[in-house]
Amino acid sequence: MNSTFSQGRIIANQRELVIRIEGQGRVTLQAMVDDIRLLGGANVVTASGSGVNWSVCLDNEAQLAELAEATGIAVESC
Repeated sequence: MNSTFSQGRIIANQRELVIRIEGQGRVTLQAMVDDIRLLGGANVVTASGSGVNWSVCLDNEAQLAELAEATGIAVESC
């Protein structure tokens, strides 16, 4: 999966997730799928574990659903 959202790009497959935040800082967030949680309602992607700890809010529920399909991760209710 390769998708764009208001803050940058999402690149995902069934093993890992990469989020590239655009702007002057050009931040790249990366995590293995095992460390990812998808939170519905708030449309948030969180990564926690293996030295990783970050979260990003997506634009809408459709983006979260697309990410869930690409990674095989179920969306959790908040």
